[in-house]
Amino acid sequence: MAELKKYLCLTLILVGSVLLTACSDPKLQPLSSNATIVAFGDSLTEGIGASKEGSYPSQLAMITGLEVVNAGISGETTDRGLARFEDVLMQYNPELVILLEGGNDILRNHNQNQTKQNLAQMIDIAKQNNVQVLLMGVPEKNLFSSVAGFYDELAEEHQVAYMRGEVSDLLKTKKYKSDQIHLNAQGYRVLAEKIAETLKDEGALP
Repeated sequence: MAELKKYLCLTLILVGSVLLTACSDPKLQPLSSNATIVAFGDSLTEGIGASKEGSYPSQLAMITGLEVVNAGISGETTDRGLARFEDVLMQYNPELVILLEGGNDILRNHNQNQTKQNLAQMIDIAKQNNVQVLLMGVPEKNLFSSVAGFYDELAEEHQVAYMRGEVSDLLKTKKYKSDQIHLNAQGYRVLAEKIAETLKDEGALP
């Protein structure tokens, strides 16, 4: 009986290790040394609340040494983003797109199923064009809440690299904000650093 218990315990440990390894497998392929990254989204990508140089795409470019295109448009909703998404990819031919959009849909009480569908179509378009995706979660309308649930669903259903709570956490921290819904230069810097860390963890950067 003792031997059986020992065997079962070892088996469970091995199975748990395999599952943990599987869950932590990198979701991104290494970017080339001259890769272009497109940062796609709304005002949080454009960098409202800071100078152009203070936006997260500009600061991410400085951190990584790669070209990071700022394709953010303040006030944009996901339906408008979807309408221009493929054209942006065709224009810049990126290896990776950072998708941070949906906040305006949430603030304007748009149907969340439609928002999810719009983002899903963007992810599909990226994959069809061999562009990798890093999805960024956006908080619910109450900025002190956690990320809107459909971002978790998108990340799981499409198996993309995903940063869940980083934006929400920063928007809960006064010193990182320029107003209720935007970051300041310091906040964008922290966001850029967290993105760079995620890109390393997910295998895109060395």
